[in-house]
Amino acid sequence: MVTYSYRCRQCGDFDVRAPMGSAAPRRACPRCGGSAGRRFTAPRVRRGDAAVWRALESTERSAEQPEVVSGLPPASGAARVSRDPRHARLPRP
Repeated sequence: MVTYSYRCRQCGDFDVRAPMGSAAPRRACPRCGGSAGRRFTAPRVRRGDAAVWRALESTERSAEQPEVVSGLPPASGAARVSRDPRHARLPRP
């Protein structure tokens, strides 16, 4: 199933889920019954797990009014220590 997007002149945008390739160029608006034209949008591809979705949604929500950070995040337990010898040669701050 694919999500197709349509735009009604009176009611605005709405989505319709239908089998791939079955979208009509015009469709009746579910709110007012008027004729709505199909919109062509970028494909909605699922990216990653739930953490990725939460990060993307948080970014979208804060686009107009960014969240202000007032301090460091709480410590999550013991500091992680790398056992890789190459990391010991990295410059330290």
